[in-house]
Formats: sequence, structure tokens, C-alpha cells
Amino acid sequence: MTDTDFSVLDLKPPLLTNLSSLGYQQMTPIQQLSLPPILAGQDVIGQGKTGSGKTAAFGLGILQKLDVSDFQMPQALVLCPTRELADQVAKELRRLARTLPNIKILTLCGGVPFAPQSHSLDKGGHIVVGTPGRIDDHLRRKTLTLSALTTLVLDEADRMLDMGFQDSIDRIIQPLPKKRQTLLFSATYPQSIEAIARRVMKNPQRVEAPSVHDSATIKQYFYRVPPDNRLTALRLLLAEYKAISALIFCNTKRDTVEVAEDLKKGGFSALALHGDLDQKERDQALIRFSNQSVAVLVATDVAARGLDIESLDMVINYQVAHDPEVHVHRIGRTGRAGGRGVACTLYGDRDMAKIMALKLGINPERDADPLPPMSLLEKSPKKPLMATLRIDGGKKQKLRPGDIVGALTGEGGIAGYQVGKIHVSSNWSYVAVNRQVTKAALDKLGRGKLKGRSFRVRLIA
Repeated sequence: MTDTDFSVLDLKPPLLTNLSSLGYQQMTPIQQLSLPPILAGQDVIGQGKTGSGKTAAFGLGILQKLDVSDFQMPQALVLCPTRELADQVAKELRRLARTLPNIKILTLCGGVPFAPQSHSLDKGGHIVVGTPGRIDDHLRRKTLTLSALTTLVLDEADRMLDMGFQDSIDRIIQPLPKKRQTLLFSATYPQSIEAIARRVMKNPQRVEAPSVHDSATIKQYFYRVPPDNRLTALRLLLAEYKAISALIFCNTKRDTVEVAEDLKKGGFSALALHGDLDQKERDQALIRFSNQSVAVLVATDVAARGLDIESLDMVINYQVAHDPEVHVHRIGRTGRAGGRGVACTLYGDRDMAKIMALKLGINPERDADPLPPMSLLEKSPKKPLMATLRIDGGKKQKLRPGDIVGALTGEGGIAGYQVGKIHVSSNWSYVAVNRQVTKAALDKLGRGKLKGRSFRVRLIA
């Protein structure tokens, strides 16, 4: 026996027997780190990638303390960002619970009829797994009561926040019993997750599963190019790295516009971000970039303030920063969330002193990296994976992210995994969808109804 064996845990014998029959002998890293505090009744924040075994971690915690004899009201609620994930979680919980008598697990998600779910709730259940929008609906209609809840799980919390479910989650949590265990699992740990953890958890134990990128650093490259070759060099780097999201820094507003326009002519998906944009234009540009429906954002340092994109693949300094602190701040935007970052800097003969001032131990005269081959420009750049749709309705029209997800994934719609980030503002909403299903998504939203109303929907990227 080793300390990674499930048998070292104080689990009910039927659960251990079932784990053995399922072939679950050794705990994964996230299970080994999170299960002891979960079984001890602590609030836990678990950070781990998809497929790390987190469902079994919180599932065993739920089943261990479940009162099997009481099914009148749910004892555990698991919130998931999509219907597909909720179905997957419910299926895994049923597998883990198959040696326990008569465990009833209900799945409550949008995109399916409401009435059958309500009828199922009338008959009681031990565990509810669902999406925030539909759970919120059931609570508002009083078809779901959570006054007996002992465990709340927020699964893939970062994705739920990306999809705009913050308000629904807050409404769901507000009336829950204060005396409960809250478990939060997330692939990343941005400030938004930290903020929600502070509000809804009590002295949480934070654990992070080690990954292959634990020792990741930002790899820097420096390219010496003549002024008239700088745009070509930029195109070559973008073609070489094929970044899903790249941030390019220029020192002036004028350069951001010229660079973005040149990239567009070369077939790249690019936008300029500078101080002359009004707030609506700025917001829309940032939404399109964070949605990954635009691959390249060209910005000045001032315009990029407050820009917080977790999964930024690379940073390119089209022009060298005016001082070392700005350079460090620029390149520090990549390589986050356990990933490996790439930072490229273009410089010319006039920039030698600036490069030396960065104190990176390179000699700009002899240590320049070679540019990728020109043959890369013979192929057209690939379009971004996602596309962004704009809906001319928002909070003032009572639209919520759950309404949009439900409308997109309802009967004959697209799959939940094909829905990306959702932003709902006062009078309009933005939703990212997989580019391959853009037409189907437009048809579903354009011909269907949201909150019983028809809204204009159009593609903006």
C-alpha cells in the first residue's frame, strides 16, 4: 500500500469496493491533494486541468457524507457551465455511487423542457447537477428547494464566469444554508475566481495539481531588423507561432492602426486598441479578443492597461519599450496560468542602448535570433477558432447568459462545448461560438426567441 492508494482514505467500505471494481486503485494528484481536506469537511479550492480526476474527488466527498435515507430535498448541488459537462458529471457520480442503495441524482439544464424536471423534483433526490441558468430558474419558480443542502460544488468555475454566469451563481448561493461545505474546482485561478472564493467560502484549503508546465518560463527572442522590414518580420513571427491570441505592443497610436491594417491586408485577424477609441469600441475590441474570435490585438501600453487575458500565447514588442519596467510588464502578460509564454522583441540599430538597458545578458550586436523563413508567408493565415455574435438585447431586456446558452443548445441547436464566453451588458450581449457552427448559431438565435422575444443577431467577427 502506498499513500496514493484510495484505501488509505477513510471512505465507506461500499465506496472502496466500488472504486476497486472500477479499476480506481491510485489517486491522481488532484485527488491525493484535495480528498483529505474534503473528507475532513473543509472548504476546498482545487486547481487542475480537465481530465485530472476532479469529479471523483468531489464526488467521493459528496457520497461519503450523504444521508441515503433522506431524499426529500437535495443534500448536494453541483454547478457546471454546460449541459454536456453536467451530464458527464452526473454519469460519473452514478458510477461512483452504484454500491450505495437507491441514490437519486437529478440533472437540471437548459435547452430541455422545464416541466419534466419539475415533476422529477417533486419526487425528491439526493444530488442535483445542473447549469446556473436553469438552477436559477427552478429556484425562482420555487420548484427547487435547497434549504437542506450540505455541499455546494462549483465545477469549472472559471468557465462559468467566462460564460457570464456570475449573477446567476450569486443568486443561487445567496439563500443557501450558511453551514455547508463549498468545493470550487477550476483549471485557472484568475482574480474573478479569487473574488468569488472570498465571498462564498470559509477558510478554504487551496490545492493545485502539478502539471507539465509547472516550471514554465517566458521564452524571449530578439530579432534585429531594418525599419523597412519590421512589418514583414511581424508577419513571419505570427505565421511561425500560429498563436490563438497574440498581443503586439507599439509605442504610438498611429503605429497601432498602421500595423493592424497591414496585418489585415496580409490575411491576419487583427484589431487596434488605442486611446482614440470610444468606450463601446474599446469594449467590443476586448470582447472579440478575449473570445478568441480575433487572434491579434495591437495596442499601446496605455490602452492595454487593465487588459487581463489569462491564456495569452505570445507578446510581440513591435517597438522596444521605453524603459525596462515597461518591458517586464509587457512580457509578463504571457506565460500565465501554468502555461509557457513566448515574447518576441523587434529592434533596429537605433535600439541597441534600449536592449542593453533591459539587462538580460544579451549582446544585441551578436545575439539576435534568426527570423523564420519567408516561405511561411506563402500560406494564408488560419481564421480564429471562434466567432462572436452580437445580440441587440441585454440586462435591461432581462436577458441572462443562461437564456442565451439555452437558446443555442436547445432542440436542433449546437452543442454546449461549442459555446464560448458570454458577455451581457445593459442593452446588448455578445456570445462566442465555434466558427464552424456560426451559421447554425445565427439561425437558432435569429429564428428563435429569448425571454419570449425576438432580438436582432449579427456576426461581428
